Amino acid sequence: MLGAGAPAGYAVIRIRGADAVQFRRACGCDHPAHPPNRGRVIDTGPAILIGALVLLSLGYAGRWFALERQRAREAAGMPAQPRRPGVLDLATGFVANFLDTLGIGSFATTTAIFKLRGCVADERIPGTLNVGHALPTVAQALIFIAVVKVDLVTLLAMIAAAVAGAWCGVGVVSRLPRRAIQIGMGVALLVAAALFVATNLDWLPGGGVALGLSGTRLWFAVAANFLLGALMMLGIGLYAPCLILVSLLGMDPIAAFPIMMGACAFLMPVGGAAFVRSGRYDLRAALGLVLGGIPGVLLAAFVVKSLPVVWLRWLVVVVVLYAATQMLMAARRRPAASGNRAASPRPSP
Repeated sequence: MLGAGAPAGYAVIRIRGADAVQFRRACGCDHPAHPPNRGRVIDTGPAILIGALVLLSLGYAGRWFALERQRAREAAGMPAQPRRPGVLDLATGFVANFLDTLGIGSFATTTAIFKLRGCVADERIPGTLNVGHALPTVAQALIFIAVVKVDLVTLLAMIAAAVAGAWCGVGVVSRLPRRAIQIGMGVALLVAAALFVATNLDWLPGGGVALGLSGTRLWFAVAANFLLGALMMLGIGLYAPCLILVSLLGMDPIAAFPIMMGACAFLMPVGGAAFVRSGRYDLRAALGLVLGGIPGVLLAAFVVKSLPVVWLRWLVVVVVLYAATQMLMAARRRPAASGNRAASPRPSP
């Protein structure tokens, strides 16, 4: 979708696999609704949004550290679980968030890697995704909110709807049994694979040129983003559905980037904090996603100029289909058999 890092603020944007426009249009500089504006500073609204994101991420990181420190003190004298991420944990975070910044998404990719490695128990995957990908997604949002011009009312309304949906959904997902999570995530992975295929075959709408919504279309977008925010707590990524949503409503597809990344940046710390509090996630894997993910975001946003994103999506399709098959096959086994398994994941090699 996007490769950034070209000189003077330019970048190649890939929409549905085709090199299309330059980053100046994404910033609103050459858009028909906005006159050229060299040396544009960040508007007040986006600046406030960025400040709120910084404060939220700092609060989230502090709360995470405090809860885990307290948990470690309470577990003193008990067999220690591995806490430091290994090389493969860091590589998973780097690859998933590198692809995420290009618009491919990280949830399906990370779930597939977890299943291939067998390093995270199925019932802990949704929590690990939301906890570990929260801070790298904040980094993405800070970049795209700063450089891509979107109507502020549309941006704030869709972000708030997704956060509200996450807040409602996390309480349900954190209490779901293992088998329900396996079925839900198996179906989610199949949907993700179908979206990748549809994108590669150009079956999805190309979108329009609008940078905002109003009236009925805005209310519909808000309701849809509320549902997508709730589904994210189950491990269903928001990026592809949000991109399709804004394109169907006539918006420029590049406008989806600050919307979907901003929504995830606000809702994932909200949902991630609830998973941290419940303890239903894998700490070692989550730390790998954070520490490996942020460099992946920065590399994709500021260094990479172009990539054959279509071929990357086909590769992801194969891996995701494998993970979906494994998840659904595990769900078909007798509940008694799955219940006898250890709840804690196997340590990664």
